[in-house]
Amino acid sequence: MGKWRGIYRVLVGRPEGKRPLGRPRPRWEDNIKMDLQEVGCGGMDWIVLAQDTDRWQALVNAVMNVRVSCNAGNFLAS
Repeated sequence: MGKWRGIYRVLVGRPEGKRPLGRPRPRWEDNIKMDLQEVGCGGMDWIVLAQDTDRWQALVNAVMNVRVSCNAGNFLAS
C-alpha cells in the first residue's frame, strides 16, 4: 500500500505529459499589477484597494481611460 499512496507518488513519481513551450502565460494578478504601474500606482496593495469598491472603480476607470487614449492615438496615426 505504501507505494500507491498519493504522497509517495508526488514525492517520487514523475509527472505525465509535457510542459508547454515558451514563456509562462501571465496570471490575472500580473495583469492587475501592470495596470497599476501604467496609472502610476505601482506600490499600492491591490487587494486592499479592491476591497474599497469606490476606489477600485475609480482605478478601473483610470486604466480604461489610459488604454482608450493610447488606442485612439494609434488609430489616428495610421
